[in-house]
Amino acid sequence: MSLIVIIIAVVLVLLACAVAAWMVTARRRKLRERFGPEYERAVEGKDSRRAGERELREREERHDALDIKPLPAPLRDHYAQEWTRVQERFVDRPEEAVHEADRLVTTLMGERGYPTEGYEQQLKDLSVDHGRTLEHYRAAHAVNGRSSSRQATTEELRGAMVHYRALFEELLHNGDRPRENQG
Repeated sequence: MSLIVIIIAVVLVLLACAVAAWMVTARRRKLRERFGPEYERAVEGKDSRRAGERELREREERHDALDIKPLPAPLRDHYAQEWTRVQERFVDRPEEAVHEADRLVTTLMGERGYPTEGYEQQLKDLSVDHGRTLEHYRAAHAVNGRSSSRQATTEELRGAMVHYRALFEELLHNGDRPRENQG
């Protein structure tokens, strides 16, 4: 009789461990899917995987408290026209165009409801819904910084415009990638 009780207790402990492991794996998979490449960046930037995942969950909580809203069509059209003007300026004034692209992306973030105080916080807030596009923003921001001291080449500036456009398009279309035949 006591052997049966011991066996049942061991089975229950093993079952509880299996359920706990499954829950951790499911939570980790969910974070990876949501944050994309930003998951690995966050985990590598902390002392442990657990600390990195805790930070990502904190980002989700902060993001959930924000009032992120879609853009109405007229406002989307306005921003699309502004982007076209910025691109047209690139031909004659590439550095100014990159600075304007940065300002336009930041303004669009604010319009959607993202706080725009501080670049690092912008990255954290954007990572929740735009983790797959964040590397574009980082690359563009780095070139923008170098262009302020005239250390960026025209090719780097061109690349920055492409990078800014990736995030701009996602923000403009409420997180959805626009289809090629859409305006």
